[in-house]
Amino acid sequence: MSANNLLKNPSGEEQLDFWELTENGGSQWKVEDMPGDCGHDFCLDGVTKYFATSFELCLKRQVIDLLAEDFSGEQLDAQPAVTVEDWYCGRTDCGCTYQMSVSLLDENQEVIQEFKPEVVTLDPDFDDCSWKQIKHTFSDYGSGLRFITFEHGGQDTKFWNGWFGVRVTGSSVTVEV
Repeated sequence: MSANNLLKNPSGEEQLDFWELTENGGSQWKVEDMPGDCGHDFCLDGVTKYFATSFELCLKRQVIDLLAEDFSGEQLDAQPAVTVEDWYCGRTDCGCTYQMSVSLLDENQEVIQEFKPEVVTLDPDFDDCSWKQIKHTFSDYGSGLRFITFEHGGQDTKFWNGWFGVRVTGSSVTVEV
């Protein structure tokens, strides 16, 4: 059985629907069409849009209620593999930062395990700013998993008005049962 992506609207096809905008700074979150100004083509079929960030921090998140997604407590207590993926890129004309955090939560929404890599800084003068994938699989985290939070975003490094910050798309969270 192929695992379904539990994130809704992962690539901006429905603009900002389903995302809680936890930080919406600068010119605010915006959805743009691939590849965008000073942008890069994307490698996955079917992804035609991305979310763009601005000159102050932009973060957005979703909380996934696994019981509401038809997983049973027994399935979740068996510690199924939880895989998270995200794609990000920078513009060729402006530096940016990218960050993400994913947490596995129990029924009280207390953290069981967290994946929070270091903030990434992309500088077009030195870095390849094309689309990069970040991927992590949780395992052996114990019983009690009931919710997953996924949050990501960033900003530009030059405080330019508009949407010169990191771009994100193609996000996914899957649970292998």
